[in-house]
Amino acid sequence: MNKLKSPIIVVNFKVYSEVEGPGAMRLAKECEAAARESGVSFVVCPPMVELSTVARAVTVPVFSQHVDAKGPGSITGYTSPQSVKAAGANGTLINHSEHRMVMDDIAAAIKTCRELGLISIVCTDSTETSIAVAAYSPDYIAVEPPELIGGDISVTTADPQIVSRTVDMVRKVDPMIEVLCGAGVKNGADVKAALGLGASGVLLASGVVKAKDVKAVLRDLVSGI
Repeated sequence: MNKLKSPIIVVNFKVYSEVEGPGAMRLAKECEAAARESGVSFVVCPPMVELSTVARAVTVPVFSQHVDAKGPGSITGYTSPQSVKAAGANGTLINHSEHRMVMDDIAAAIKTCRELGLISIVCTDSTETSIAVAAYSPDYIAVEPPELIGGDISVTTADPQIVSRTVDMVRKVDPMIEVLCGAGVKNGADVKAALGLGASGVLLASGVVKAKDVKAVLRDLVSGI
C-alpha cells in the first residue's frame, strides 16, 4: 500500500470561484508553505483543469478530485487513472459525495490506482459503506456524513461515534487502511478531535478555500496536531 506520513490534512479545492485559474496555484502554494513551516503532511486536490499545472509547481502531494473506472481510449469527458498519473498526480479521491460511483466502479478504480502506484482516498457516507469499501483495500477511507459537508458543525462534534466506529470496523477488515474524516471540519480543535477518535487526518474544503485569511486558517489547523 502507498502511505503518506500521518497525520494528514487533505484540502479539496472543489471548483469554487476562489480557485479558478491562478487561484488554484495560490492556494496550493499556501498549503505547501504551511506544510514546510509545520512539518505536517498536506495533500491538495485542485480543480481537474488545473491538475497538471499544480502538480508541476508544488512539492506537496497533489491528488485528482476523481477518477473514472475507465482505461485510455474513447472516453470523452471521463478521467482515466492513467491520465491522472501522466498529469503528475500522486493519488486521487474516489467516490466523493458530489461525485458518487457504484461499488463495482469503486473497486475497479482502486485496483487500477494500486497498479499505477496512485494513492487512493475513497470517500464514504457511513460506517457500513466504509466496511464494504474496505474489502477492496484502498489506501485511505474518508468518512463524511453528507448532511454535515459544507456546514459549520464538524462531524467530530455532531457524530463522533461514526468516526471511532468506522476506524474500529475498517481495521477489522484490513488493518492497513487508514481512516480520515471530513464534513464540517474547520479548525485545529476539529483536527485534534478527529485524531483523538482514531482518525489519521482530515479532509476539508470550504473551511480553507473560502477563508478570508487562508494562512491563518492553515496555521490553526496544524495547531491541532
